[in-house]
Amino acid sequence: MDVSKKAEASSSAHQAHPHPSKSLVEESYNSIAQRYLDWTTSTPSPRTLWLEKLLSRISSNSNVLELGCGAGVPCTQLLVRHCSEGTVTGVDISATQLELAKKHVPGAKLLKNDMMNLEFKEGSFDGVVGFYSLVHLPREEQGILMKSIRRWLKDEGLLLVNLAVFGGEGSYNSDWLGGGMFWSAWDEGGNMEMMKTAGFDILDQMVINDTEDGREVPFLWVLARKSKI
Repeated sequence: MDVSKKAEASSSAHQAHPHPSKSLVEESYNSIAQRYLDWTTSTPSPRTLWLEKLLSRISSNSNVLELGCGAGVPCTQLLVRHCSEGTVTGVDISATQLELAKKHVPGAKLLKNDMMNLEFKEGSFDGVVGFYSLVHLPREEQGILMKSIRRWLKDEGLLLVNLAVFGGEGSYNSDWLGGGMFWSAWDEGGNMEMMKTAGFDILDQMVINDTEDGREVPFLWVLARKSKI
């Protein structure tokens, strides 16, 4: 079964029976929120460089959605600063992360939700971003979410995400920064197929290795535009 067919098959299943990883991810980010913030702010990442690629293409009155905003540092802060005449909506599954974000980014609209349960009007946003967040969704759900994102975007709206490339249905770690965690991913080709099938034109893409605790961990970074068809 290809990526698009797997995504369609799992759509109704998600609504009726949430994946068991959901509660794990929520509870873990609640317990490690400050530790995760300290770790991310001290670990090199290309996220701000890629965010600049999006910011250079949108105006100050843009409306942007961030999926998995965490504590709001640094990307939500940069988005709010740039979109001074628009709105920035940050979503996270962790209430503790959002409490931190309220302190760090008082200018953002913050929502607690599983990103798979979000509902926005068609054409609500000029841009959608997700950094190290979609990887926590089962990979079939990632394809479903991509189609939702396309609906939420205005014509020729932009999407900026990074995705894992290990090509596995699910990977669990019982002690990640002191909590349990779950990741899921297609390989690089599967990710690109997923995004194109969902209706995106790829503007820029690159696999970049993050260094985590001495290990190199590759992520696919993608800047895409909502296709006209």
